[in-house]
Amino acid sequence: MTTPTPPRPAPPRPATHQRKALRRFRTWRYLRETALLVSRTLRVAARMPVRIGGVTLQPVVNTVLFVTVFGSAVHIPATRYPDYLLPGLIAQSVAFGGVSAGVATATDFSLGVIDRLTSLPITRLAVITAQIVGQVIEQAASMLVVACLGAALGWRPRVNADAICELAGLLLLGLFAFTTFGVLLGTIVRTPATIQGLGYGILLPLVFLGGTYVPVTGMQTLPRTIAEYNPIAALVAAVRQVAQGTGSTGSLMLEHPVPSTAACCTLLIAVCLPLAVKKFGPGP
Repeated sequence: MTTPTPPRPAPPRPATHQRKALRRFRTWRYLRETALLVSRTLRVAARMPVRIGGVTLQPVVNTVLFVTVFGSAVHIPATRYPDYLLPGLIAQSVAFGGVSAGVATATDFSLGVIDRLTSLPITRLAVITAQIVGQVIEQAASMLVVACLGAALGWRPRVNADAICELAGLLLLGLFAFTTFGVLLGTIVRTPATIQGLGYGILLPLVFLGGTYVPVTGMQTLPRTIAEYNPIAALVAAVRQVAQGTGSTGSLMLEHPVPSTAACCTLLIAVCLPLAVKKFGPGP
């Protein structure tokens, strides 16, 4: 008669302090890998004339062109044109940051950089976080160029601690949202030229219909209707409201641009970030 074998005892669970130590190790590992990859992204950008020009030369040309050419032709009641235009150009830099992020991500995929990184024992979330943070830093530098040049050309924003903190938070949220969308697009398309054509083909009409250069109220019925429910228009109106203290009229989005922009950006991040992480593949 066979003696039944007693069941094996369950392996002991690690102690609480061991689990905490493991979590601290994983967090430290993620932060260290992210910092290393961000520094790699910035070093690569510093060696590419196209990306340097996108951060420095292109914002200078756009700002000078629009302030001088449009400023001599467009007259807005009770507002100086530089004070109207510069918040729009800053918001435009936020939106176009998504295209730059998509092109950079697609370039890394086409060159095999992402494949080499994901073959290493590093956290996949660190790879995608570094892509996003590196692009946010680049676009923040571009916006700083626009703001400084705009101030030299006559832009006079509100300068107080509350306005500066609110504007910085709004722009960082917008940059993170559009950059996350661009990274997701880069993981799907993976062709830099296609990303650039597709991105600007979608964003340019939205920017022109967003009250960036001229008020929405002067447009014809159809473009005005599109502009009133355009998330880029809400972003432009939000930056203008915080920087200049001027409100907008029209749809609910334009009358309450700051919460509308925050809601749109949060939704964009909530949708795009998990999808982008999934496209990068499972990691350790």
